Amino acid sequence: MNKNKDDKLKLVDFRRLTPKTLFCGEYKYLLLLLFWPIFGACFMSLEVFRTVENCKHFVVYSPLDDVIPFCELFVFPYMIWFFYIIGMYVYTILFDTEAFKKYMYFIIGTYTITMIIYFIFPTMQELRPDIEGLGRSNFLTRFMADFYNFDTNTNVCPSLHVTGAVAVSVAAWHSKLFGKTGWRIAFTIMTVLIALSTVFLKQHSIIDMPWALLVCAVVYPFVYSDTFKAYLKKKFTKAK
Repeated sequence: MNKNKDDKLKLVDFRRLTPKTLFCGEYKYLLLLLFWPIFGACFMSLEVFRTVENCKHFVVYSPLDDVIPFCELFVFPYMIWFFYIIGMYVYTILFDTEAFKKYMYFIIGTYTITMIIYFIFPTMQELRPDIEGLGRSNFLTRFMADFYNFDTNTNVCPSLHVTGAVAVSVAAWHSKLFGKTGWRIAFTIMTVLIALSTVFLKQHSIIDMPWALLVCAVVYPFVYSDTFKAYLKKKFTKAK
């Protein structure tokens, strides 16, 4: 009985949230969210000032990309990604503080590494189809035509879309509410669909996916593996 009570989700009490407790007290973990405007400014700077006209970009391509057809139905999982990211923030901020911290640490680690790669090794892709030449026209194809005009085809490898989806899935796996088998399967399927959407919409080469997974694999043990963190702590203690 008591165990079940303890397992129930409890809403985080923000009644004590003040500037003092935010910057110096129990809620200072929320300052991790400041990463997003910093990341956004850096990413937009690359998009605006490091264009294909003034900087050499390496074209990412695999022959497998030619085998994968354009499929506008993947607009749905591709756009769900935005709600996927935000939804995990809503849950973790309101109900699971520890999951929020790890979610942020994982995103900060993976997105920072990805930004460094973009800066050192600028990439682009040339896979987008001529929408008018598809032989079909519908709401989804017209949406993608507009989306192509809005979104540049640079800074693609590793894929931030894949990295962000993995971040949500991993956070769910290690959370209080979504750590059960059924939820883990659901989040994994959603993450796979989002990853596939990037190649079926010709937003990314298939090469961008394994590189994103590699970045996630590098960061994962630093955030989620207690064994790895204990090993590092032991090594640093011995070094001192």
